[in-house]
Amino acid sequence: MPLFWKPYKSDVTQFIEQLKQAKPTLEDEQKRGRALLWDRPIDREAQADWGAARVPQQPYVYQTKG
Repeated sequence: MPLFWKPYKSDVTQFIEQLKQAKPTLEDEQKRGRALLWDRPIDREAQADWGAARVPQQPYVYQTKG
């Protein structure tokens, strides 16, 4: 190991660390935003109904049936 060795941090890592220092509530806001869209219970019955109502796609979509 060289005498003047210091650990490398990329520009992106430095930016994220500065952003977290400037706004400490950032991670909590991200978790709340994720919970709005993604962290929801799955309705298995509705999902099964949706799968049963699905119509299979024909091999060539743009071909008209004659």
